[in-house]
Amino acid sequence: MRPKSDTVHVFNLTFLCFIALFFSSALGQGKIRRFKWEVKYEFKSPDCVQKLVITINGKFPGPTIKAQQGDTIVVELKNSFMTENVAVHWHGIRQIGTPWFDGVEGVTQCPILPGEVFTYQFVVDRPGTYMYHSHYGMQRESGLIGMIRVSPPVTEPEPFSYDYDRNVLLTDWYHKSMLESATGLASRPFKWVGEPESLLIQGRGRFNCSNDPGLLSRACNASNADCSRFVLTVIPGKTYRLRLGSLTALSALNFQIEGHNLTVVETDGHYVEPFTVKNLFIYSGETYSVLIKADQNPSRNYWITTSIVSRPANTSQATAVLNYYPNHPRRRPPTPESSNLQPKWNDTRPRLAQSLAIKARRGFVHTPPENSDRVIVLLNTQNEVNGYRRWSVNNVSYLHPKTPYLIALKQNLTDAFDWGFTPPENYDSGNYDIFATPQNVNAKTSDGIYRLRFNTTVDVILQNANTMNAKNSETHPWHLHGHDFWVVGQGEGKFNESEDPKRYNRVDPIMKNTVAVHPFGWTALRFRADNPGVWSFHCHIESHFFMGMGIVFESGIDRVSSNLPSSIMGCGQTKR
Repeated sequence: MRPKSDTVHVFNLTFLCFIALFFSSALGQGKIRRFKWEVKYEFKSPDCVQKLVITINGKFPGPTIKAQQGDTIVVELKNSFMTENVAVHWHGIRQIGTPWFDGVEGVTQCPILPGEVFTYQFVVDRPGTYMYHSHYGMQRESGLIGMIRVSPPVTEPEPFSYDYDRNVLLTDWYHKSMLESATGLASRPFKWVGEPESLLIQGRGRFNCSNDPGLLSRACNASNADCSRFVLTVIPGKTYRLRLGSLTALSALNFQIEGHNLTVVETDGHYVEPFTVKNLFIYSGETYSVLIKADQNPSRNYWITTSIVSRPANTSQATAVLNYYPNHPRRRPPTPESSNLQPKWNDTRPRLAQSLAIKARRGFVHTPPENSDRVIVLLNTQNEVNGYRRWSVNNVSYLHPKTPYLIALKQNLTDAFDWGFTPPENYDSGNYDIFATPQNVNAKTSDGIYRLRFNTTVDVILQNANTMNAKNSETHPWHLHGHDFWVVGQGEGKFNESEDPKRYNRVDPIMKNTVAVHPFGWTALRFRADNPGVWSFHCHIESHFFMGMGIVFESGIDRVSSNLPSSIMGCGQTKR
């Protein structure tokens, strides 16, 4: 006779297969694409400085997942860390019908313990450019990152043409360990992580070893193959689609290719009314597709650069090479590495202008609902809680629960988190001065969540303010799990609740899953709470989210199957 636990496990697998097959059928009989990954630490030198880096099957960044709309992705992940847990989030994949595989420790699953094997299974339901990364503590900055490329069915051609498709993943890089950074943030007195030592293009950068005489020669080796510049080879006259993704831990970036225009055509899985830039601003959690034409002098190579904006430029730019075939790929461009004119790090206007320029492509516009059913205004501030530095939203700093919300809500574990506390939906906007350091420095911590009525339309206003340092406001890229949202408005200063909504773009706003809130500014987004589950909404800067800058939405939890996979359990009260 089969044990009861095995019967439940078989039922769960059968149910998951049914969900996957249902969505695959609805989207055109997609394929099942299987991946077997081993996650572990290895010594590598991405910027010429040796440190422990998280690899997937020995690679950093991890392998690109390539699929077609409607395909089912199955990732069998083995945690080969000696002492750390792990969870992997599939950034931009909405997990329709599979909310338990969103990959967020404490929200949708228990972490994967050392030595364990965990299987993620989900459908990629629309084409576009997406990413994956660790969603456990601040582990993402140690290297567990990669890209997901989803193509449309052959019967639905994209509204632009190109000859070749390439990925370019951008990151910043610290020499200290993730554990050292996290310990400093959680200490009293507070110890800030500082600026990154390097920037990486496709996992490669170059730290100037002479800048840190304390580094041993064996730890910093400029001739190490790990830190040889990334080379993007192009054929003269051809058009390339570059899928750009940013998974920085802290930095907002500017991206350029010397002598070439970048035509923006897609962002976060949605087609953009094309516009051309020399500088592309990209924030952590965002993806863009840009078209470049290899139409410059083919007898030479060109610099690809990325640099930091919105923070003091203490980190050197990263460089890669655009190699015109048949030039040697290691042939240096004849111009200085600084040939690309970098924008001023503290000039917000061009960054806001780019944000406002992004519109949905004609013929692919998803018109938002005319009005919303609920408006939630979120004031982003820095505060203190019992002497510890925290980030807060409406004076509440988010705490991760020990039992994942999804399980607690489905199994009615009423003491697993603060069920009775609903976080504030507004702040005293009439009296709060967003340009002053916070008068009330003491915030409270909570793991309470926002409960949304299923299939209603929700407006979220993200209001930026001054930090605890005078005359300082930071850029915050906010990422919503499980949904896309319309970016209906952005502006400078304090949001005016009576006037600014009159100027919302309800005609052709772009849809995204990550959007920036600029210093001393506001961003308005609208979404339909139409995906049953529990979904994190947070600043995508690692240190900010770790310090409490996030919230959680629940919607339609009664529509989620009560037969949750047993594999997502094993922590907190689920150990029972």
